[in-house]
Amino acid sequence: MNELLGKVFLIGAGPGDPGLITVRGRELLARADVVLYDYLASPLLLQHCRADSERICLGQHGRGKLWTQEEINARMIADARAGRLVARLKGGDPAIFGRLAEELSALVAARIPHEVVPGVSAATAVASFTGLSLTDRDAASSVTFFTGQESGGKSATEALDFTALAKLPGTLVVYMGVTTAPVWSEQLLLHGKSPATPVIIVRRASLPDQQTWHTTLAEVANLLAPGEIRPPVLAIIGDVAVQRQAENWFTSRPLFGQTVLITRPENQGGSLADQLRELGARMLVQPAIEIAPPEDWRTIDAAIDRLSDFDWLVFSSCNGVKFFLQRLDERDLDGRAIGHAKLAAIGPATVAALAEYHLRADLVPDEYRAEALAEALAPHARQGAGFLLLRASRGREVLSEMLTAAGGSVEQVVVYESRDVPTADPQILAALQAGQIDWTTVTSSAIARSLVRLFGEDLRRTQLLAISPLTADVLRESGFPPALVSSRYTTQGMLDALSRQAERL
Repeated sequence: MNELLGKVFLIGAGPGDPGLITVRGRELLARADVVLYDYLASPLLLQHCRADSERICLGQHGRGKLWTQEEINARMIADARAGRLVARLKGGDPAIFGRLAEELSALVAARIPHEVVPGVSAATAVASFTGLSLTDRDAASSVTFFTGQESGGKSATEALDFTALAKLPGTLVVYMGVTTAPVWSEQLLLHGKSPATPVIIVRRASLPDQQTWHTTLAEVANLLAPGEIRPPVLAIIGDVAVQRQAENWFTSRPLFGQTVLITRPENQGGSLADQLRELGARMLVQPAIEIAPPEDWRTIDAAIDRLSDFDWLVFSSCNGVKFFLQRLDERDLDGRAIGHAKLAAIGPATVAALAEYHLRADLVPDEYRAEALAEALAPHARQGAGFLLLRASRGREVLSEMLTAAGGSVEQVVVYESRDVPTADPQILAALQAGQIDWTTVTSSAIARSLVRLFGEDLRRTQLLAISPLTADVLRESGFPPALVSSRYTTQGMLDALSRQAERL
């Protein structure tokens, strides 16, 4: 056997919500050299991949090239033979209408090591995210899955037995049944199923734009008429599909159905995205600025060599904490190098960043802005204290000016670069132009200015949510007044403002 032989992992991605992937699936994505993913798998799952992994979308119906099963099989085998770890990311559960048997047969025939990782199936997700139960002790003692798209060439004994399906006393779940709804509904009716049998149709289950329709077996074909409802769709047929309430736990969340654009630097919007997801929002990501280490560390290193000269180290962002303390580590130093100096942090996120390095802030202002931080430090400045401001390559000078005016000795060093992202993602731009983005978060003045440059007049097609009055003023000065301004200058404050706004609507 080839000593370089790799391995293929056939991973269930779940129904759409990226939080529903299994722990094992996430572990394998982080290890994979190549990720081959279906369009039904959430692109947010790719954040679990290695930065240097090769990621290939296998196509979407009606949009560009759609890989054939033979092409997918060949690619998996070729990569494994080259010694690569391959993650084949499949929507739902691979073993339920996921063509798992075909891929397994190809891998076994080629003697490729492999593993199958199950996922949350679309059927169970539809039930859970609509507040239904597929089985019920009174209404349904069994559940049956069948496909509306059978492969051709089946004999009469191999094809679906609608006589048996119609007589089953439990729940029926139809996969891939949009275009064939007239066929399967008619057959069930012809073989004895009542026209009044309840049917629930669910599109994009578990996602923030999930849609649900309640109908009957007699009317479902009309509901699923060509062009009316696009896949992915599942139908649940039976007494469990009776509409019990207008909303459920999933659709009653405050931001359900709202699309929110996160504009923070790449890899720094995770916490905000997680919180928005909990509130029911659909997230899009378009970084407006990028954060990078300084091109030259000499000024920072010189300050590190003189840390004993300073009474206070002042951090005005979590990025400043990260880059400064990482530099200490690169120089084989740790928190002890700070010595007697005290630490000031502008707000909770910066405090949390310090805590990750087992450091505590000695001072945090009541309001999370530079002016409040300077006012809190002013008594120390009046005593002639020395301050080292660890800052970005751009930003206001108010902190330095106020501390100097109060009598402090102030030195500033740039510990990270902040740059504008030059161009917008075409898909994000198209969504914005189509009016499909309800809210755009603006979490700093630099992000505000960059967004105006990126999108121009198209920015009027979304509602802007500013993290603070200062950021709001920058937007107003640019001609784009925000629809909402957080009263607390934190991401939690922004989320609270959005939730209150949703409650008023």
